[in-house]
Amino acid sequence: MLDLVIDGEKYSFPKGMELSEIFSKTDLPNNKFVAAVVENELVRLNFIPEDDIEIKSISRGEELGNRIYRRSLFLLLAKAVYELFPDSRLKIEHSLSNGIYCEIFKGKPLTRHDLKKLKIRMSKYVEKDIEIKKELMDKNELIEIYQDQGFQDKIDILSEKPDGEKVEVYNLDGYYDYFYYELLPSTRYLDKFDLHYSLPGFVLLFPQQIDSGKVPEFVDSPKLANIFIDYERLGEIIGVGYVNDLNNIIREDDGEELIRISEAIHEKNITKIADNIYDEIDTRRVILIAGPSSSGKTTFSHRLATHLRIDGLKPVNISIDDYFVNRDETPLDKDGNLDFEALEAIDLELFNDHLLRLLQGERVELPEYNFETGKREYNGNYLQIEDDQPILIEGIHGLNERLTEVIPKNHKYKIYVSALTQLNMDYHNRIPTSDTRFIRRIVRDHKYRGHDAETTIDWWPKVRKGEEKNIFPYQENADVIFNSALIYELAVLKKHLIPLLDRIDKSSPAYYEAVRLKELVEPIVPMPELTIPPISVLREFIGGNSYRR
Repeated sequence: MLDLVIDGEKYSFPKGMELSEIFSKTDLPNNKFVAAVVENELVRLNFIPEDDIEIKSISRGEELGNRIYRRSLFLLLAKAVYELFPDSRLKIEHSLSNGIYCEIFKGKPLTRHDLKKLKIRMSKYVEKDIEIKKELMDKNELIEIYQDQGFQDKIDILSEKPDGEKVEVYNLDGYYDYFYYELLPSTRYLDKFDLHYSLPGFVLLFPQQIDSGKVPEFVDSPKLANIFIDYERLGEIIGVGYVNDLNNIIREDDGEELIRISEAIHEKNITKIADNIYDEIDTRRVILIAGPSSSGKTTFSHRLATHLRIDGLKPVNISIDDYFVNRDETPLDKDGNLDFEALEAIDLELFNDHLLRLLQGERVELPEYNFETGKREYNGNYLQIEDDQPILIEGIHGLNERLTEVIPKNHKYKIYVSALTQLNMDYHNRIPTSDTRFIRRIVRDHKYRGHDAETTIDWWPKVRKGEEKNIFPYQENADVIFNSALIYELAVLKKHLIPLLDRIDKSSPAYYEAVRLKELVEPIVPMPELTIPPISVLREFIGGNSYRR
């Protein structure tokens, strides 16, 4: 018998049982388990414990588990497309609504009937309970298989590896593919999905991180969709859509030109936003800037202020942090901890009163929050603004109407800032937007906050939960979206990131995340950073930012 500790509870089981069977015999909600962590390594559900160990379950409802589930769905989808439309090409593109937007290039437009056939085929694979095998294969042998399957994009990535190197790959009934994650061991786990027709492609829907066990309905997000479309077109124009394209540019010493183009795009978009604000300054003077962690909001705010000054305006900044309620009034989260990200952590009545009075031309004494004492203080910081002065307000709740509920909607200009990554590994492996921000934060926290990568990795799930609750539900409320992603940034961040991740020992609970992130950036050729301008969003994370005091 084995003595196992599963999520803190002790159990005894006979030897030879897979994790999936073990979980099914506990009182835990095993139908949602997709993987586990054993000795700080991520393992699949077909893992067989051989010793007395501690096991941490990974559920479909947490971020890592949700990614494992959706990437297993990607394999199922790719297999079905390959069999139904053998001369086509599936392209898994980006997050949209409650799923992932995909396209199938097959010589003629995708029809609703095509999508119905695709869903039926995927459902049949689920019913058949087909094993998803993980195999170790010689690089050149796998290249031959990919040549037969028509996967030149994957061959390009494999070509980066030394000859003779073994490569991990997934085999689904003779179809070979890889998704940079551990996958579920069988198709039978993938019964929760749907396909929503969305020309010219479709959206693959699946249970979300707050897992109800149900597939959510499609919710249209036209503003976000348009941003991704614009940047996809831009990628086509400059010839960088995939990691291999970026690698070729770096090898050909064209990286400096790519930096100039990428930064010019940011400058052009910030100029356009500033000009829009100028055109409407008579009515829309409250400028709200919101976005998730490490999206580059601070640098964007500084650059926007500069452009507003060029237009002849004199912007002023108000910090939402100075309007925190006193610490003894701060709401608690479900675990009993102080929840500084809750909207109720802000004195909304005082904040709205000050905004209204400022817009009416009154002189207001602004508070300053003392983070040591946990109390607001008044230190003679008075502000009075002119009729054409915009007020810049940066904070996670900027797109939530409740933050500024006394200000009419047509008197506010809302900006959503996020790093909406447009660079993918290959046609089936997207680089998640959240991973780009995660990498930015690891690098920044080490450089400016004295945190090691282990600390940032440990804190990240809490950050993500706050984003899911306080930011993402309101992103379509924005008047404009600024994409702070830079097509070249991972090639620069890689050399900062890897040494930090290498310090994480296998004994650390952060080890499996460190391994995953290293695997993600491994195919990317590093890039020099000397020509990155000091006002670049990227400088906020790697250093050399001219706005940092």
